[in-house]
Amino acid sequence: MYHSVGDCADDPYRITVAPERLDRQLAWLRGRGLRGVSLAELLAARARGEGRRLVGLTFDDGYADFLTGALPVLRRHGCTATLFVLPGRLGGENAWDPLGPRKPLLTADAIRQAAAEGVEIGSHGLTHVDLTRADDRTLNAETAESRTALAELLDAEVAGFCYPYGTIDQRAVAAVRDAGYAYACAIDPGPLNGPHALPRVHIGQNDTAVRLFLKYRLHRLRRRPVEGLR
Repeated sequence: MYHSVGDCADDPYRITVAPERLDRQLAWLRGRGLRGVSLAELLAARARGEGRRLVGLTFDDGYADFLTGALPVLRRHGCTATLFVLPGRLGGENAWDPLGPRKPLLTADAIRQAAAEGVEIGSHGLTHVDLTRADDRTLNAETAESRTALAELLDAEVAGFCYPYGTIDQRAVAAVRDAGYAYACAIDPGPLNGPHALPRVHIGQNDTAVRLFLKYRLHRLRRRPVEGLR
């Protein structure tokens, strides 16, 4: 799980990775015979009983620096990824982060450009709202309406969803499933399981080769296999 790829000088939420660090992290994966792919590609491979050498890469929030900071590095290592965006904030900024700094978000044209480069586009909700605290109308807008908006923007079906803040409960999972998403990503879904409650590992600027190895091993120890996936 990544977010922004750019300047790490002002990063109170530790969501930013420098392009040089991302380059070293992907080189670490490739050096172990692993390849970063989109969640759609990973899940399709798993459904075929394959995918043991694939790692799902996700980028949350749809920061504008994805095109300049992340995409060239992904290309260099022969990797793809899933980019979770906010169709209700196209060309806006991360106003949900009270401490800042303000970071620009991708425009509609930039999202189409990423998709044309082979990046899977998924929904991160409409405006980045904690779904576990949303009323029924907001929950529908953040799940179903965001999927419709992205499908119209891309002229393609949208398979994936990512829970804002990683927060998740049964009601949020049901809304995402009912909206027609094939899968959804959380962070640590706790007792919830299945393709609409996928766990992820946060990767940051301080994650060197040793830390990546430890996170990989700890993730395998802490997370039970996801039901419904091979």
